[in-house]
Amino acid sequence: MAARDMESLAKVKKTLAWYNMIANLIWSILNLGPIAFYCFRFVSYQTLCVFLTISLIPIFLKKSFIDKLQMGKTIGIYKKLRVHLINKFTQNGAIINNLIKRKFPDHKIVTPKKTSIAGLISQSYMFEKFHLILFFFFSLTIIFALLQGQLLWAIIMVLTNIVYNIYPILLQQYIRLRLILFSKKK
Repeated sequence: MAARDMESLAKVKKTLAWYNMIANLIWSILNLGPIAFYCFRFVSYQTLCVFLTISLIPIFLKKSFIDKLQMGKTIGIYKKLRVHLINKFTQNGAIINNLIKRKFPDHKIVTPKKTSIAGLISQSYMFEKFHLILFFFFSLTIIFALLQGQLLWAIIMVLTNIVYNIYPILLQQYIRLRLILFSKKK
């Protein structure tokens, strides 16, 4: 690869990293803020450690097990649930990709190379595990809030769990299916 191409690729990666960081920061503040506040205010350090330990279980899950959690074998169910719509607002989503395309028109987000597709599929498993970890943590904290009689906090955390964990888990499944379909076309 020519030095000029390497320099251009480095610019794309740097810009993409900045755009993704902004998207992640906004989503994290909106959805992790309430649970962080709740835990700081109402959950003991010992309980928090237990929740965190239990929540780390998904790290050890194999891809074959995660595949069993897949909601559907086609993208139809994900479209019905409007999962594809949230892809607009996430890291590496449609808005960010359009911004990158405007600045760097020749850049391809997904290439037909098997290594590109395999890398993106592998990344989707990593992101799904991350959101499974948080899903477990949120769920344990929701149960704790309910046991404490703090219904409003439980409702807030249920809503943020749906937005920040359940839909992103479904999104990773949807992305994998789309990548598999894309690779079969090539």
